[in-house]
Amino acid sequence: MPSTSCWCQPRTCPGILRRVPAFTVQACQRCVVVWPPCPIPVLCIRPARVSRFRGFFLRGDIPISREWGTRCVKHFIKWHTPPEQLNYQRFLPLFFDGLCESTFPYREFARHGVSDLLIAGTERQIFQTIPMLILPMREALNTRNPDIIIATLNALQQLLRVGPSIGIALVPYYRQLLPMLNLYKQRRVNIDDHIDFRSGRRIGDVVNATLELLEQCGGPDAYLNIKYMVPTYESCVYNR
Repeated sequence: MPSTSCWCQPRTCPGILRRVPAFTVQACQRCVVVWPPCPIPVLCIRPARVSRFRGFFLRGDIPISREWGTRCVKHFIKWHTPPEQLNYQRFLPLFFDGLCESTFPYREFARHGVSDLLIAGTERQIFQTIPMLILPMREALNTRNPDIIIATLNALQQLLRVGPSIGIALVPYYRQLLPMLNLYKQRRVNIDDHIDFRSGRRIGDVVNATLELLEQCGGPDAYLNIKYMVPTYESCVYNR
């Protein structure tokens, strides 16, 4: 009389093994080979969409052009209308929308334009545009392109330095901006006593500097909101 198989016996089979997916009921059966789970491309760069900034620029609705001259040109773009005379509620969100561009020259136009507008504008003008800047920054961070993320975080740091009311107004939008920073916060290189001349471009250092500036400019509720979205963040104000 043949012996009855039981679960305590080794799960071997002389025949052809059947492949089954992982974490299923089939993985507990005999004569199977479990496929490993598919890797999740968390840090894979996602293709950026064609921004509205590019469409408006090609249509001629943005009063800028390339600054030509010698190699020591101070500014990359030339403004046909002074930045302080522009409608900030229309043009500043448009330039922030161009931060997701990765092709020349739209990338340079958007980044230099954001910097010039934040320098020329007043705190009141920029404060009125904050709700319209959140979605472009979130889409730029979701591209997972380190170059685009660093440019967006640099623009966010410059935005926080405009005035004290800007940081407090950004606190309700931490849930839209901070989740993506969890992926890159720990991407820092330990080189002991050596010198890394690229320290300003490492994404982990830029993320930590941005979080510290958000806490310093966001008022008394900033740390709790940052800690809720980035659990590994340590306060730079209370831990001194």
